[in-house]
Amino acid sequence: MPAVAFCAPILPGKEETERKGFEEILGPRRNEYDASRRRAGITREMVWHQETPGGTVAVVYLEADDIPTSMQSIATSDDPFDEWFRELVKEVHGIDMTESGPPPELLLKRP
Repeated sequence: MPAVAFCAPILPGKEETERKGFEEILGPRRNEYDASRRRAGITREMVWHQETPGGTVAVVYLEADDIPTSMQSIATSDDPFDEWFRELVKEVHGIDMTESGPPPELLLKRP
C-alpha cells in the first residue's frame, strides 16, 4: 500500500486546538470522519505531536492507493466535515489545503 509521511508545523499556542479537534473526530464526528476517509480512499491515518527546538510539529502518516487523489479529494470536497477539517488545518497549521503545494521529497528508501 502506498504511504506518505510529512510534518506540519503547529502555530504557537494551537496544540490544544488540534487536540480538541481530534477529540471531536474520535468522538461525535467519528462517523463523518470515517465516511470522509472512505471517500478519499485513505485506509490508515496517524498523527503525532513532536516537540522540536523550533516548536511543535504534527507528524502525519497516511496510506492510500492513490495519495495525491486522496489529498485532492479532501482539499476540494464540499462535504461539511471536509470543510470543517480544512478550517481546522488552516487554524492550527496555517495551511490552506485548497492551495496545492509540493509533495514530500523521498530522500531515503530501504527495501
